[in-house]
Amino acid sequence: MAKFKIFTIFLLIITPLFSFSQVAHEIGVITGRIEFRSDYGQRNDIETNIDNMGFGISVFDYMGFSYYDNLNEYFKEHFKIRSEISYNESKLQHYGDWVEKNSFTSKQLQAMRGSTQLFSAGFQLEYSFKNIHDFEREIGSWAPYVAIGPQFSYYNAKAWSTMGDIGTPLTTPVKYLVPSDGHPNGYSNESKTVFSAALNMGIRYKLTSLSDLVLDTRVQYFASDWVDGLNPNKDLYKENKSNDWLTFVGVGYILYLNN
Repeated sequence: MAKFKIFTIFLLIITPLFSFSQVAHEIGVITGRIEFRSDYGQRNDIETNIDNMGFGISVFDYMGFSYYDNLNEYFKEHFKIRSEISYNESKLQHYGDWVEKNSFTSKQLQAMRGSTQLFSAGFQLEYSFKNIHDFEREIGSWAPYVAIGPQFSYYNAKAWSTMGDIGTPLTTPVKYLVPSDGHPNGYSNESKTVFSAALNMGIRYKLTSLSDLVLDTRVQYFASDWVDGLNPNKDLYKENKSNDWLTFVGVGYILYLNN
């Protein structure tokens, strides 16, 4: 299974290289901030979302279909395939009402720390609301888009406490010491692979005849609740309702390789 996953990623990366003569290509980079919506902090708390922000960068390749004569004209003028490799990193901490209470558990929550590093590869089918050739011919024009597709990720999650070794009643709230989802505790220091789905929305600005600027936003939902290193037992702690997910907002530059 592991070899199959590695082979899949390899295909995602090299496919654009072998199809260079058949499709129109663009390459680009986007960098920005992420909000990792995790089990750290209080749900829907502004301080949690802002203070747990991280960093993200993506390198991608666009494949257009304007060179194919046998494709539907509307499809050629509105759709592209985006292959992408990205890296995200977040440092995590508890915030919100439960941390601010004057109790021993609150002090334990204040002392908990976490981090996650995330490498992802995948592809998306992107739809441009504006005719692609009309946009490419008009410097200074704008083209909004939406895209959706699968991602395959490798994450490295860590959890610790400034009070001492995590995993004891002296440093860790009981909530995270209860067995959960096949793990001995509700926290885990682990490196694993996970699938996710990504939805992107953004807008391009035609900078020159061979380059664009882009504002890109993403929501990425993971098929696991361990990506951040925390996952309290869902049967006992009903507030743990969903898997981990993140939002990303970034700006980038796109270069046309052929036109």
